Amino acid sequence: MTTVSDPARKLVKPTPPELMEDAGTGLDYGTRPDRVPGYLTPTDRFFVRSHAATPQIDAATWALCIDGKGVREPIAYTYDELWNCFPLTSVVRTIECAGNRRTLFGAEVGKPFRGTGWGRGAISTAEWTGVRLRDLLEPAGITPDACEVMPEGLDEIRARRPMPLAKACADDTLVALTMNGEVLPPDHGFPARMVVSGWLGAASIKWLGRIEVSDSAIHVPWNTDDYVLIGPDFPRRLPARGAVITALTVTSLVELPWPAHLRPEPQMIRGRAFAGENLVTAVQYRIDDDPWQDAQITPPIMTGAWVRWQFPWNPHPGHHTLRVRARDDQGNTQPDSTPWNELGYLHSSVLAHPIHVAHPSPTHKPHDRTRGTGT
Repeated sequence: MTTVSDPARKLVKPTPPELMEDAGTGLDYGTRPDRVPGYLTPTDRFFVRSHAATPQIDAATWALCIDGKGVREPIAYTYDELWNCFPLTSVVRTIECAGNRRTLFGAEVGKPFRGTGWGRGAISTAEWTGVRLRDLLEPAGITPDACEVMPEGLDEIRARRPMPLAKACADDTLVALTMNGEVLPPDHGFPARMVVSGWLGAASIKWLGRIEVSDSAIHVPWNTDDYVLIGPDFPRRLPARGAVITALTVTSLVELPWPAHLRPEPQMIRGRAFAGENLVTAVQYRIDDDPWQDAQITPPIMTGAWVRWQFPWNPHPGHHTLRVRARDDQGNTQPDSTPWNELGYLHSSVLAHPIHVAHPSPTHKPHDRTRGTGT
């Protein structure tokens, strides 16, 4: 049912450097923070994280199977049945890899981490349309002992990641069929993928083929050896090597290149902040050693998705450092440093964003800008 069309090319969509950041694996490409013009991330520059090459799947022969000891009767759905036999719902949700900013984490602790060398770009937001997972589970008959649900992909390594039944049955846990109003592209999970709101990207399994419902805890490499926090601040929970990562922490990013080069004129600096399952309630910024100030958060504002923030700045020529920190509705604020963990996950530290402001040329006439600019 699945084949890889071109072994030399692991992805289908183009990944030009003016839109995407190459993480060096041939599979993983981040979104350039300075190339997302609106609230949603355009599909052509939505970040890609895969464990194997994008498979080619024929929707006409594809089926989504639901089975396991937690259901009374196994069931399988065709692609047409997902489209035509269930209510469709749409949500705007952000997906972020737990290893986002791993290279910056390595710089913070003075030692690089193994794993995909993400900068700031392993995070994107889209509108997803599909069927609520609970609507697909219900006809199979969930047993009283059912406790975990594990989607499994049809990629070469059968990526899979369990979640509690309560999370699987949440209003915004979807089997998505479209992305930003179009049928899912191959690299983003065609014909169907999970969207698990507020959790690490590894939970939003692409290229769905099977969903197992279990009456006991499920242990797979994606929640025992990988996507866990291994370190002195994180007690080991056997058989996992560390604390299992689920919901994501509060973070922020600036919509400028790293480092940024600006002109010495009034302009609007913008960025994004995300708090996983929580709601971002405040964003502050600090330039050099000046006091922290409040940035303006602009709608929409919702759980499970990032917010946009902005502030005006009339920069003087020279080298500057911009720091931004976000806070969520549970009182969590970005820290100055992130607890070390062996795999370099969940980096949420306040970043010192380097900015160089050029000296004006003799013929330069300053004028107001509506956004930060960079090269």
